[in-house]
Amino acid sequence: MIEVIGLEQIDGQLVEQLLDRAFGTDRHTRTAYRLREGVAALAGPSLAAIEDGELIGTIQLWPAMFRGEDGRRVPLVLVGPVAVVPERQGSGIGRRLVEEALERVPDAALMLIGDPEYYGRFFGFTADRTGGWRLPGPVERHRLLARGEVVPDGAGEIGPGDPPAG
Repeated sequence: MIEVIGLEQIDGQLVEQLLDRAFGTDRHTRTAYRLREGVAALAGPSLAAIEDGELIGTIQLWPAMFRGEDGRRVPLVLVGPVAVVPERQGSGIGRRLVEEALERVPDAALMLIGDPEYYGRFFGFTADRTGGWRLPGPVERHRLLARGEVVPDGAGEIGPGDPPAG
């Protein structure tokens, strides 16, 4: 039976090993990693899937910030990475992790870089408001997705967010 627990309960080295297996050791060069620089994953909505004492999946959520050309600063929650051990990919573990994580941030403005068909169909993410966003690296525009009533529309820069207070 799969148990979902807070990611903060898992040894960080085990998480890194899972991410290497799921995405490769060159994953740190991706634009999404630049959006996470200098901040820690959010405790609470970042989760781990455990089965028979083994880590089989994770999802991390991160503070991000939209800095609009008009002076607006809108906090965002960057969703991802979602990682599942390769031999269990496609079995619904990742989807369960996303569902449970999103339930923990119901009113947040969410963003991610991912498959629009998957994240749109199952979770309501779209690229409708992200066309004017600039990121600290290359991104396929159709994969820059957002969800939430307060997601900013307009030109601005996305970068790491302020760590949560407290």
